[in-house]
Formats: sequence, structure tokens, C-alpha cells
Amino acid sequence: MTNKKEVNSRPIIEKAIVSTKMTEVEKFQNKTLRPIIKMKHELLIAYFNHYLASQKFDFQDFSDLKKIEFIERTFSKDSQCKNEIKGMIIGHFTLDEFSIYKNITKESNKRILSMAKERILNTLI
Repeated sequence: MTNKKEVNSRPIIEKAIVSTKMTEVEKFQNKTLRPIIKMKHELLIAYFNHYLASQKFDFQDFSDLKKIEFIERTFSKDSQCKNEIKGMIIGHFTLDEFSIYKNITKESNKRILSMAKERILNTLI
């Protein structure tokens, strides 16, 4: 059962091609994850800015290299931050999408975090 209104409100990503030659994970990434992450871009950036403030990390005063190192370290070590970002995205799945996600959770989580990290890096650096 898909909530069509919710899915139709997601942005269309022209580059997110889905073909029969793709794996289930690639199809899920392009059909579901990329549009949701794009739709929630501002929320991801606001969340990460709040995270920076809560860590008392004066991000603006550091070099780009130091900023990149901080973001990389956060995405590799801070489980709470990673779980909250995954939750922001997973919370926008339809029931059908969640059924797919349950079968490819580990790989989907890696892709969620990788795409979110790239968006944060590209926006804040």
C-alpha cells in the first residue's frame, strides 16, 4: 500500500535512472532514497548545524580540511548522530518502501549515510 500523495510530493531526480539491470539496492536508492534525501536537504543541514552547536564545535573558525575531518569522524564514530539521520529518512518511507528496506537494511543504511554526508560536505564546506 503506497501513499501516492507522499510519494508524488518528492522531487524528481532526472539522473536517478532505474533499469532492469540494476540491483534491488540500486533501484531502491534511485527511486526512494535519493528523492527523500533531496526533499529533506534543508532539514539535514539544520540538524547538522544543531549538532555542531551541541558539540560546541566552532565550525566557522576552522580550515576546510578540519571541517571535512570533523564531518568524516562524526559519520564514522557518532552512532547517535547517524541513527538520527537514518531516522529522518526512514520516517518518510511508505509501507511498500519499508518492506523493501527490511530486506536490504545494511546496504541501504550505508547509502543513506553516504548521501547525507555528501550533502552536508557540499553545503557546509
